[in-house]
Amino acid sequence: MKIFTKEVKIALTAILAIALLYYIISFMKGVNIFKSSNTYFVQFENIQGLPVSSSVYANGFPVGIVRDIVYDYDRTDKVVVIVDLDKAMQVPKGTRAELETSLMGGVTMSLLLGPNPTDLVSKGDTIIGQVHQGALAQAEKIVPDLIAMAPKLDSIMTNLNQLTGDPALRQTLANAAALTSNLKSSSDKLNAMMNNDLPQIMTHLHQVSKNFDQVSGDISNAQLGTTLAELGNTLNEVKQFSANLNSISTNLDQKLNGKDNSLGLLLNDRKLYDNLNHTIESADTLVTDLKLHPKRYVHFSVFGGKNK
Repeated sequence: MKIFTKEVKIALTAILAIALLYYIISFMKGVNIFKSSNTYFVQFENIQGLPVSSSVYANGFPVGIVRDIVYDYDRTDKVVVIVDLDKAMQVPKGTRAELETSLMGGVTMSLLLGPNPTDLVSKGDTIIGQVHQGALAQAEKIVPDLIAMAPKLDSIMTNLNQLTGDPALRQTLANAAALTSNLKSSSDKLNAMMNNDLPQIMTHLHQVSKNFDQVSGDISNAQLGTTLAELGNTLNEVKQFSANLNSISTNLDQKLNGKDNSLGLLLNDRKLYDNLNHTIESADTLVTDLKLHPKRYVHFSVFGGKNK
C-alpha cells in the first residue's frame, strides 16, 4: 500500500502552501515567526492612528513590533496594544510607552525605559502608554490662548498707533534730540578743556606743590627746638601765674570769711552790721531834720543876736 498517495501529496502541498502563505504574510507584517519574542500589553487612551506591524523602538533601536490592537468597547477610554519584543529585551519596571507623530503623519512607539535595570516587568504584564507632547501638540494648546489674546493685541496696537501719532511724543523726541546735541557740545568742550586747560592746571599744581615742599623744608630747617623750648617756658610761667592767682583768691576768701580781721568782722559780724545800719539811719534822720529846721542848729544875725 502506497503511503504517499495522490491525495496525501495534495494535502501535504496544501499544508505547505498555507504555511508558506502565513510566513509570507507575517514577513510582510514584519513578524519573524522563527524568532522568539515576549508579549506585553500597552494601554493607551488614544493611539493616534498607530498601525499594526509597526516597529517598537527603545533608545531609537527597533526591539519589537505591534502585533495587534484591541479596542475595549466596555471602556471606551482604553485601547490595548499587544507588542512582541525581542526575547533578549529586558523591560525594567517604571517603563512607559510613548507615541510620537511625525510631520509626515506616521506614528511610532518608543519605550521610555525605567531607572532600575534589575527590577523587570514580567512577561504578559501591562505597560502604561502616553502620547508625546511634541511641537504640534504644544502649538495646538497655545492656539486657544492666542485666539483669546487677539482682542487684547488689537487694543494694544490701537493704543500704540495713538501714542505714535501724539504730537507730544514728537516734541519729546525733538527735545531728546536737542538734549543729545547739547550733551555732544558739552562733551566737546570738556574734551577741549581736558586737552588744553587741564595740563596748565596740573603745571600750576605741580609748582604749588614744589613751593609747599620748599616751605616745609624751611620750617623743618628752622630752630624749631629752641622755639618749642621758649614756648614751654612761657607756658610754665602762665601756669605759675595761674597758681599765684589761685593762692591770692584763696587768701582773700579766707580773709573775707574769717573774724580775726577788720574786713572779716565787718562782713561777718551781724551786730556791727546792725549798729552801722542804725547809725546810717540816724544820720539820715538828722540830715532830714536839718533840712526842715535849720534854725534849730544854726543861729545867724547881722546885729549879733542872742543864742537861743
